[in-house]
Amino acid sequence: MLDVHATAQISPWADIEDSVRGSRIVVGAHSVIDSFVKIKPAGGSGHLIVGAHVVINAGCVLYTGNGICIGDHVAIAANCTFAPVNHACTQRDRLIREQGFAPGKGGIVLEDDVWVGANCVLLDGAVLRRGCVLGAGSIVHGELRAYTVYAGQPVRVVGERR
Repeated sequence: MLDVHATAQISPWADIEDSVRGSRIVVGAHSVIDSFVKIKPAGGSGHLIVGAHVVINAGCVLYTGNGICIGDHVAIAANCTFAPVNHACTQRDRLIREQGFAPGKGGIVLEDDVWVGANCVLLDGAVLRRGCVLGAGSIVHGELRAYTVYAGQPVRVVGERR
């Protein structure tokens, strides 16, 4: 189910797939989903909730998996991937694609006033607390502190917002 606020803007070149498992996709007031953003309900029945005044720039891919919750006033730069889902792969005698999905780790949460730099990857269990900044090319699978600036691989603290 797609629920887009009347003031939100979704590019005609964005690709938002319908859910076969009943996942909701909600886009809040004054939010923008740019060209070539791909939203794919896959790997679970989690919802994608996008708050108000959010910008998701070109080339981002968001799998709904175990759920994605994006707060208000969030900026997501180009070519980021949000993957709150994990393939099961423990059985050697079965193809990975036949094993389904592993248990979830809580989905992905971005609180208010978060900035995600270009080419970042957020995995199941990623939590970016209020005011957090994530530098380009970072990969996150755990919790990042509020008003803290992170970058690198592995991700590490590089500054604070005062």
